[in-house]
Amino acid sequence: EYQSAFKGKGMAFSEVRSYSYGDDIRQIDWNVTARTGEPFIKIFEEEREQTLMLCVDISNSGNLGNRTYNKSEFTIEICAVLAFSAIQNDDKVGLILFSDVVEKVVPPKKGKKHVLRIIRELYTTKATGNGTSISIAFNYVNRILNRKSIIVLASDFQDSEYEISLKITNQKHDLVNLSIRHPFEEQLPNLGILPLYNAETAEHVVVNSSNK
Repeated sequence: EYQSAFKGKGMAFSEVRSYSYGDDIRQIDWNVTARTGEPFIKIFEEEREQTLMLCVDISNSGNLGNRTYNKSEFTIEICAVLAFSAIQNDDKVGLILFSDVVEKVVPPKKGKKHVLRIIRELYTTKATGNGTSISIAFNYVNRILNRKSIIVLASDFQDSEYEISLKITNQKHDLVNLSIRHPFEEQLPNLGILPLYNAETAEHVVVNSSNK
């Protein structure tokens, strides 16, 4: 499914050659034509190689879960599948880990060893920031990636005021948003009075989980 979803898109300039009868006049390179005095046209090749950049939210809210399902481990599993699919398609894979700051950057490369490094960084890198800032991650991505790439954002979106940066990134790249959730975020288990702790804001609250 990865190969069909992210086929090579667009055309990349290759070279120029002399104009021949029947060529599309819209492809004439007017700069070369003016210098030589004879018409030349641009030759384009379809782009095949892609760059997949995984932007992964490693803020503390990703630690929610239990023995059977943990948000951060589920995120790592998804990213590993995408990364191995990318190198199987001969694409480059990169990684940006972020909280409310950019925590770690692994530049895009090919190869199985590189993917294993990405997975290792996903497991071992811990957040130094306290919150989540999708805007900071996207601003960084847009600075370092000049060519159109596939951007996969894996986050629980515990953030606000990131819509503008999301739209800008979506215009420049092929953006895929993965919303990582846990069932506890939708419905608490019925365990009576529960003390809850917000891992990002350090706020403590007490709720009655048996109250709908």
